[in-house]
Amino acid sequence: MIQLHTQPLQAQQWLERYRGQLPVFACVLGFTATCLIPGISAAGKTPEDRQYTAIADAEFLVNGVRTQPKYPLPPLIAGASPVYISRAIAAALDIPVYLFDAGLPTPPSVAHIDLGGLPAACLTTGTALPLATVRKLYQQGLLWGEKLAAIAGAASYLIIGECVVGGTTTALSLLEGLGIDAIGKVNSSHPVCNHQQKAEIVARGLAGLKLPLSPWELVAAIGDPMQIAVAGMAIAASRSCGVLLAGGTQMLAVAALIQAIGIDLDLEINTSGIVVGTTDWVANDRSGDTVALARLIPQIPLLSTKLSFANSHYPQLQVYQQGFVKEGVGAGGLAIAASLDRDWGQVQMLDSIEQLLAASLAVTQ
Repeated sequence: MIQLHTQPLQAQQWLERYRGQLPVFACVLGFTATCLIPGISAAGKTPEDRQYTAIADAEFLVNGVRTQPKYPLPPLIAGASPVYISRAIAAALDIPVYLFDAGLPTPPSVAHIDLGGLPAACLTTGTALPLATVRKLYQQGLLWGEKLAAIAGAASYLIIGECVVGGTTTALSLLEGLGIDAIGKVNSSHPVCNHQQKAEIVARGLAGLKLPLSPWELVAAIGDPMQIAVAGMAIAASRSCGVLLAGGTQMLAVAALIQAIGIDLDLEINTSGIVVGTTDWVANDRSGDTVALARLIPQIPLLSTKLSFANSHYPQLQVYQQGFVKEGVGAGGLAIAASLDRDWGQVQMLDSIEQLLAASLAVTQ
């Protein structure tokens, strides 16, 4: 149920080391006004919907199905939110969940840790975040990475997921700003990635910058608050436990940022303890080239879960096979954890997810 895409020996060693261990899950939420650009994301039908996607996902991740949620899951262009995958697996495996607000316009309605960040302005401005905020988020990431690693224990690992609508576009801008040729390789929540739109937006954001910039300056110019917080969290946690960066394009960008920080600070980072884990819908997305992108980011392997919705009874899940949604809220990483901890296969995972979706539909219909 787990496929190795890059650095297979290092990836296999990581998997064997943490097989049978129960992880801790941290989900870092953030916002970029880039998501308000029409057509940029399918994670919410309208720009208005996309302003509430992260806090709605957070509420569902913690509470599951409720008759009157404060923030109902917003309608998507097609399909069901990946938080159904995340919630189903985290609840079934009793994985501890920690939510972090790295910078949202509206705080989550459920228990969370406020990292003291800010929502990012659109990356086209070239001034997405104050530099002081970026440095603060990095320090907070270091602090919480150390704390969460202690909770997980040296024998286990920390899964770090994200929810940032428009985040694959800020990921592209960060990758390009770091000198990594990512144009045409990234993913999106659309069935066919909107590469041209993303490239044009990123070009506008980078146009006024004098590259190269330090990692901090680059995130401040064209990034989002999740990126730097997760980078700090992963750097600190990897010193004493394993780290699974749960996501596709966005976590590959974080992996590149981690390496850039190591160079900038002359800091030795335990990259052998870090992997990126996503879904096969991302890893094998024909409208991007995730594996080629991962190969441009050495030392940190890319894994994916083989979870499939081809035989699902629900059209909301079947559309994943057509390229809609693909990933989010740590879904791929949690599916990998289910295979590692319980040796769950396709049947167990699909059954758990469908039960949750059925319960949700029973309440909303």
